[in-house]
Amino acid sequence: MIAEVIVDIAAGETDRIFDYLCDDGTEAGTRVRAPFGGKVVPGFVMRVKESTDVPPEKLKRVFPSPDGMPALNRECLYLAEKLTARYRVPKALVLRLFLPAEMRTGKVRELKKTYVSLALPLEEMTFPKTAKNQRGAAEYLAGHGETESGFLNGLFPGSVAALEKKGYVRTEKKQLLRDPYKGLEGTAPGHVLTPDQSAAEEKILSDGRTVQLLHGVTGSGKTEIYLSLIARCLKEGKSAIFLVPEISLTPQMLSQLRARFGRNAAIMHSGLSAGERFDEWWRLRTGEAKIAIGARSAVFVPLENIGVIIVDEEHDSSYASESAPRYNTFDVAYLRAKYNGCKLVLGSATPSVDTYKRAVEGEFGLIRLEKRINKRPLPEIEIADMRQEVRRGNNTAFSSPLRAELEKCLSSGNQAILFLNRRGYSQTVICKECGYVATCEACDVSLTYHRDEDCLKCHYCGARYKMLTACPECGSRKLTYAGTGTQRIAAELGKMYPSARILRMDNDTTSGKEGHYKILKAFSERQADILVGTQMIAKGHDFPAVTLVGILDADMSLHFSDYRSGERTFQLITQVAGRSGRAEEPGKVVLQTFSPENDVLRFAVRYDYEGFYRNEISLRAAAMFPPFSKIVRVLVSGEDEKKTVDTLRAVYLPLEKLYRENADKFLFFNRMHAPIRRIQNKFRYQVLMRISDTSVLPEIYDICAEAGNRDALVSVEENPANMT
Repeated sequence: MIAEVIVDIAAGETDRIFDYLCDDGTEAGTRVRAPFGGKVVPGFVMRVKESTDVPPEKLKRVFPSPDGMPALNRECLYLAEKLTARYRVPKALVLRLFLPAEMRTGKVRELKKTYVSLALPLEEMTFPKTAKNQRGAAEYLAGHGETESGFLNGLFPGSVAALEKKGYVRTEKKQLLRDPYKGLEGTAPGHVLTPDQSAAEEKILSDGRTVQLLHGVTGSGKTEIYLSLIARCLKEGKSAIFLVPEISLTPQMLSQLRARFGRNAAIMHSGLSAGERFDEWWRLRTGEAKIAIGARSAVFVPLENIGVIIVDEEHDSSYASESAPRYNTFDVAYLRAKYNGCKLVLGSATPSVDTYKRAVEGEFGLIRLEKRINKRPLPEIEIADMRQEVRRGNNTAFSSPLRAELEKCLSSGNQAILFLNRRGYSQTVICKECGYVATCEACDVSLTYHRDEDCLKCHYCGARYKMLTACPECGSRKLTYAGTGTQRIAAELGKMYPSARILRMDNDTTSGKEGHYKILKAFSERQADILVGTQMIAKGHDFPAVTLVGILDADMSLHFSDYRSGERTFQLITQVAGRSGRAEEPGKVVLQTFSPENDVLRFAVRYDYEGFYRNEISLRAAAMFPPFSKIVRVLVSGEDEKKTVDTLRAVYLPLEKLYRENADKFLFFNRMHAPIRRIQNKFRYQVLMRISDTSVLPEIYDICAEAGNRDALVSVEENPANMT
């Protein structure tokens, strides 16, 4: 038999099918080791056939991996073909998305241990007086049953081999599953749907459209509808994919899924160890687990017979990949939903403008949940005008209304959440004498001061620097801090409320697989009174004792030079506010701003998504911004600036020709430095386009694919989530 193989080398010159001899029974999707260019490299069998045009003397044989079954199913291979054609990247690069990275490189495999059990009753065994270890081991097995071989040998050295030789014991190798988040099973609470939830579920199932948008206010019970849809799938013998935007949300959601569905739920995200990720992936591949929950990458799990795909908080920018291939999770989920003939459910309290437009125009189904599950009102949002605070001489990060509400909250024994979208102690270190700003040597960005470690960090490349004692430019010791981070807020709160227990949640405090889970668990168990955090605390969490939310820097995302700045600000405020007042006691939100008259804030205070949408869509239509056009960014990056510029020229000239020949399809076309010119010692240039007709997209991708080389990376992004 002949196997058509894609070798796992992500380069244009090897991006084609190679024919190899293979064993009978080899199936499409099997991982193999293939002789290639004097080496043996990993590869994937795309198809198996009986003959080839390649001369017999040139055919080499592939060696199948010890997986026991094809690692990729037919749907994975179908998706690989579609995504390769869509994003014009080497097929190997797409195929890698379906496997844990360590599995692909052979650095992780099944964990197996040998177990020992008695083969005869103890009374039928005889031991010489000198064989004390053998007798002791046999008696231990008689009393404790099957025991791990290494443990038994540790207690009674040399006993296992001797007993096995005599036929007194039998040994068996067993696979051990590395289970992330042990003990999350819990007990399932009552889960009878309310009439509104039941009606929403029935509408999702009865509507003939593949995509359904579940637009429900925070606390309206969207999660319970998701779980009910999954339960239906399992009853029908089908599987489900449940995507959440943040790794921090996965343990909380997994605990609910395991409480309801036991070991049928498997978790997939980058925070797991290599072994845990491998075992969870195989449980999904073999069908032992039928529910995959995880962040963006979980959309690629090789499940069979999918009954529903759920994308929670569908508006979140983390669903767009920022590394090649730069896919959008919705596009992959939609392909899978069409392939399986199942529903794709998008859930959000603040849908993206593009998604909502498609729903109100009838392309997607639209289901609204306008009330909280417990009939409680949404928390009142009070605007604190920081201009007035400054005029009164208050130069702290806390307005008078926020302080008053904090004192009331703490004295009543409730909890508070303070949101600030910056980690660290201070954003920048500045010299008062000459204006020097401490910047990263590898990136064109300022460094952030972290007081706990007394160091400066780059939040782009992770580099660490010693804290300055004097200005390196002028020698002055008059250094000051600009901006406020979560670390500084937590420190100031500790001074204001010495008896309050304060937790901080940001990228610095959540390292490790269970970093998020431990902080959230401690807060939910009332081990802290105030939680200070960044975006990761803004969505999905349910803390019944939280009655106050403080939004310290509502303006931060409002003034970004991005057409979505208003949309993101509205979403962030609504999501953060939704953490308050989710139980019996009413909630309160204090929103601090220097722009209280801003339209976006006005709509957010009233939770008026419809009003915000009408205002925003009219602005986008007038300016011909997405969804009325598509922004395309071609990013060229490389370590050698001259070679990077040469590559930019090789991309720009044919793109410019395409632009001139199709001027009616372009609204904007120009080349420039990227906003951050250098990151991780790589120089960055970009060609920005706004197109009104997507028929030119394939040619843009083709031009960029041809221009890419070893000296500079060329990538294409559509409506990029991050324009920096």
